[in-house]
Amino acid sequence: MEERLQKWIANQGILSRRKAEEAIWQGKVTVNGKIVRELGTKVDGDKDVIAYQGKIIKKQEQKVYILLNKPIGYVTTVEDQFKRNTVMDLVKNCPYKVLPVGRLDMYTSGALILSNDGDFIYEVTHPKHEITKTYTVTVKGIITQEEKEKLEKGVEIENYVTRPALVKILKTDTEKNISRLEITIHEGKNRQVRKMCESIGKKVLALHRSKIAGIGVKDLPLGKWRYLKEEEIKKIVENK
Repeated sequence: MEERLQKWIANQGILSRRKAEEAIWQGKVTVNGKIVRELGTKVDGDKDVIAYQGKIIKKQEQKVYILLNKPIGYVTTVEDQFKRNTVMDLVKNCPYKVLPVGRLDMYTSGALILSNDGDFIYEVTHPKHEITKTYTVTVKGIITQEEKEKLEKGVEIENYVTRPALVKILKTDTEKNISRLEITIHEGKNRQVRKMCESIGKKVLALHRSKIAGIGVKDLPLGKWRYLKEEEIKKIVENK
């Protein structure tokens, strides 16, 4: 069965669809030994020999979806130009090639999904879809009810106003001068939760993504991963 080249590459867990498109434009992909630069090119993975940077891509039959509890200190990328630890180091024992679905910055821990299903990755990370993400945030200072309501209604960061969020005050400690919040958002802007807190004058001391689409990592140790259950995958797809 034929399908678009970039889609086929993404479905093998080699590159995301967007990165595959870039690789094709840059002449890094060959089909049956010939460089292909047209995004409309269709291939048959059972017959054609497709290679990326000179290395033949093996077709993956099994689609997998895993949940990782990412520790602080790992970047969410396949390779890092600065040779920092990446989330791929944490899933080396997975027998399949997988890619991160979305991102968590280096200093944020918590729930991260990885998969080799290119269609799933594309659909879930597309801006038009709104996957719920829940964060536990520790900030410097005692948060007021007024500040809580501002976060809930939406705050302006970098020339846009955030969508309404669900905010709970979990704890305030006047001696340590800190507050702990639970913030659930439906967007995925870069470092959004940090910037939301900064917009009300609160510096983030610790940030942990506890849930994606209601699926949590409470029972998953930091640095460990597990396969998502069929009902969990369905929940994520329906949540977008």
